[in-house]
Amino acid sequence: MPLFELLKTAKTIGYPAVEIWQRNQNGVVFDELCDAAQATGLRIASMCGHYTLRDGMNKRSNHARIIDELRVSIELAAKHNILGLICFSGDINAGQSDEDAREACAECMRQIAPFAEKHKVLLNMELLNSKVDHAGYQCDSTAWGVDVCQRVNSPAVKLLYDIYHMQIMEGDIIRTIRDNVQWIGHMHTAGNPGRWDFDDPDLPQELNYRGICRAIAATGYDGYLGHEFKPQGDILTALRSAWQICDV
Repeated sequence: MPLFELLKTAKTIGYPAVEIWQRNQNGVVFDELCDAAQATGLRIASMCGHYTLRDGMNKRSNHARIIDELRVSIELAAKHNILGLICFSGDINAGQSDEDAREACAECMRQIAPFAEKHKVLLNMELLNSKVDHAGYQCDSTAWGVDVCQRVNSPAVKLLYDIYHMQIMEGDIIRTIRDNVQWIGHMHTAGNPGRWDFDDPDLPQELNYRGICRAIAATGYDGYLGHEFKPQGDILTALRSAWQICDV
């Protein structure tokens, strides 16, 4: 679908925001999305703050680059009223202990967190599964990510809790969200297995998003829940269904 038509329809369904994966080198895609979102009345909820998923904050030689990239992204986020930026631990580095990797991520975050606080932008470290989709990724559990957040101790440093990824790694979704909601700045959805939409009776899916969303609402969480599933049928039908399920 043309971008403007897609965003206009999403707004009509009830969605308050759209999410972008990343801005490209010359900014054309980013500017196009910002213009379309503004024209349709949607906020941009989140985007990637730095490169790359596999080569991230756990490697100290990356810190200067990542901090420079985040500084630019934070200024863009503040300009365009974007709530949060996605950050990445990176893959496990040979010869580095798990403890040192956590501290390296925290060191990187400590350097840029005051700038994010000043601009009221969240830095959300994404939790990804290392079992199916992202072999070797280090921040693959809630406990790992929470530990980094606690070491930084900044209101601007949170987690991107991806329900699909954490179902694969640890399950116990509702209890984990309840126990750690203070560290969560953004969330993603998708059905498991397959990362499919989650209300198709013909698909084998193990997550009850009606129950999950009721539990999230009960915690008082006031951030965004971004849909990152792959519709197996009509896209707009899937978006309408997802809105109805999560608007409980």
